[in-house]
Amino acid sequence: MAQDETIDVVLIGGGIMSATLGTLLHAVQPDWSIRIYERLGGVAEESSNPWNNAGTGHAALCELNYTPERPDGSIDITSAVKVNEQFQISREFWASLARHAKVPSDALFINSTPHMTFVRGKDHVDYLRRRWEALTDHPLFSDMEFSEDPKVIHDWAPLLMVGRDRLEPVAATRAEAGTDVDFGALTRALIDGLVGDGAELRLNTEVTGLKRLEDGTWRIRSRHVVGMDKHETRARFVFVGAGGWALKLLQKAGIPEARGYGLFPISGQWLRCDDPAVVAKHRAKVYGKASLGAPPMSVPHLDTRIVEGKASLLFGPYAGLSPRFLKRGNLLDLPLSVRPHNLIPMLAVAKDNFALVQYLVRELTKSRKAKFSSLQEFYPEADPADWYPLGAGQRAQVIKKDAKKGGVLQFGTEVVGGADGTIAGLLGASPGASTAAAIMLDVIRRSFPERLGAWEPQLRELIPTYGGLLSDDPRNARRIQASTAEALGLTA
Repeated sequence: MAQDETIDVVLIGGGIMSATLGTLLHAVQPDWSIRIYERLGGVAEESSNPWNNAGTGHAALCELNYTPERPDGSIDITSAVKVNEQFQISREFWASLARHAKVPSDALFINSTPHMTFVRGKDHVDYLRRRWEALTDHPLFSDMEFSEDPKVIHDWAPLLMVGRDRLEPVAATRAEAGTDVDFGALTRALIDGLVGDGAELRLNTEVTGLKRLEDGTWRIRSRHVVGMDKHETRARFVFVGAGGWALKLLQKAGIPEARGYGLFPISGQWLRCDDPAVVAKHRAKVYGKASLGAPPMSVPHLDTRIVEGKASLLFGPYAGLSPRFLKRGNLLDLPLSVRPHNLIPMLAVAKDNFALVQYLVRELTKSRKAKFSSLQEFYPEADPADWYPLGAGQRAQVIKKDAKKGGVLQFGTEVVGGADGTIAGLLGASPGASTAAAIMLDVIRRSFPERLGAWEPQLRELIPTYGGLLSDDPRNARRIQASTAEALGLTA
């Protein structure tokens, strides 16, 4: 087995998380060696691939699951504010890179695309109005618009209203500052920058073993998936950004912090339209109300997507069940992830989320006609001839221990790291990619607390609001938002 020198930083997985962390670490410690392992033949081919996600640039502008209704009828905006703050960190980070020509600043990965929420029925209209009132009291959402006027909504998004019953109560909100993000293009740009500055990228290489050695380094065993050549190296710090496979690699590492975690995999499918005549009539990402029992990532939405400069429309996602943790994973991923320490949490989640399982089975078995009828609820005059199915990415939601229930299903992302700071991994899904910069700053704080003081000037240069919140100073927030929008070529 071939061996080589000790690497300072090893990143497992060639997606947006590894790309972001590698870029941050290279900025603050440019003398560190970095190696990236990716089991596929290219980077950004799983969840970061633009056709495997909605590219929403999650900022809680349109996603209703971030603004639940309290028992007294008031709207809780806590999660919405948190997600928006995290997305603003990503924007600041990308803008800094664009100013220094580290990522393309000519709209190749990010485009201004209004974020809308559209609802039907009296009760949902009332909820959306209360949500809008609650959000617009906060400086990060003060520009959001609301309307119950069909003519106004038609002006915002014509496909939603043509052919709709004019007596049906409808309402919509619109945030002009929304974006569409091609996380594939962004990931490739970041990794190209790292490789150009000396990082090593090993494609078609699967990490098969992780073991902590007595000197505190990690022994990493890998194999080339084509030639089957095996290799061994050592690393001072390891980040596992392998999407759904992160859990099994953290389990291989044997860190106690990973005990009790499990994953609940959910597959997906889109309907896609490339007809220029249809695409030209819709420039927005429009989210609706989730079906009863649907997981948050399955909230229906009709999206403008811009990939490699070409606009398309996506509708969905239609969720389903699959035991794979990655789109190109293994049918044994789920059963092989079961351990004595996570069996009880996984069984508890299965028991408490039976309605979710039923929903996913129904979605999986829906006919093409039934799926298309869901699109027509958004776009009444949709023509089946204009749309075709497209596989979406695989999502693996976090299952974790809970003192009362035994286990709970967590929607979001979670950093799992070793106590000594030499290894960290990321579990979970949405809104991950959009908040990658904030999440990777958390990894840095946990893993390198003794270096933060020395790194702070560089981090503040990359992210002006580092260590604080954009909304702490509304006037300064406006200035920073306008500056980042200009650097990224966006509508402020």
